[in-house]
Amino acid sequence: MKPWQPDQLTIDDGPPHNGERVVIDDLRLLREQFVDFMLGYKFAIDEVTTKIDILREDFNNAHEYNPIEHVRSRLKSPESVLEKVRRKNYAMNLAAIRENVLDIAGVRVVCSFISDIDTIRAMLVGQEDITVLEERDYITHRKPNGYQSLHLIVSIPVFRSDRTERIPVEIQIRTIAMDFWASLEHKIYYKYRGEVPPNLRSDLAQAAEVATQLDEKMEALHRQVDRGPQPKRGAVDSLDLSVLYNSLTAAHPVHLRPGDLPT
Repeated sequence: MKPWQPDQLTIDDGPPHNGERVVIDDLRLLREQFVDFMLGYKFAIDEVTTKIDILREDFNNAHEYNPIEHVRSRLKSPESVLEKVRRKNYAMNLAAIRENVLDIAGVRVVCSFISDIDTIRAMLVGQEDITVLEERDYITHRKPNGYQSLHLIVSIPVFRSDRTERIPVEIQIRTIAMDFWASLEHKIYYKYRGEVPPNLRSDLAQAAEVATQLDEKMEALHRQVDRGPQPKRGAVDSLDLSVLYNSLTAAHPVHLRPGDLPT
């Protein structure tokens, strides 16, 4: 930290830190560095959501049905990150935050059926640049309050203008029913500030059981409908495209359908 000069503005809301006043210039530098640090997590979210969008579009092209219903993402606020660091008694520096706070960047993938969860997981973790750091299966081992979801902590490279960083991202994969229950539970706990009455906790546990039964019933229906063989894509590099070319350049070509190619 630069030595304090009398003509510099200072923040003096409390006792000096390590015997020195906090200079406005130093505070501004800290802020810029922390903003840059958080930007890496925003880019990591962009990388993961782009991967999921590609998988969703590719699945639409190759199969009759797409397991990915919708995707949400969130980036913790700087205040929330620093509050967690203080609460957990981690060192108040960027290296400690990177090592210990693994849920700064979050992506949630919601799918239709229980079997889709494993499909989406396999498609993501099978990519060469994704490294699984931690996995928590709250579906096989449901939380006592009824919460269900598959949590993956993955590391993904983010290519910055002057460096490459590996950033952790938390990916949650769950069904529509699981997501609906979790959303309701969150709203109730937020309203009661965590002090939920016992009768509501009991009702939530019952609702979780109903959601599980619904998922199981929908999965059984899905298997009955989806018994046919799935189309498989083989090697297509050697396909002779001359017939397609002649059609596209003919006086009355057979046009590709609007959905055949991306707009």
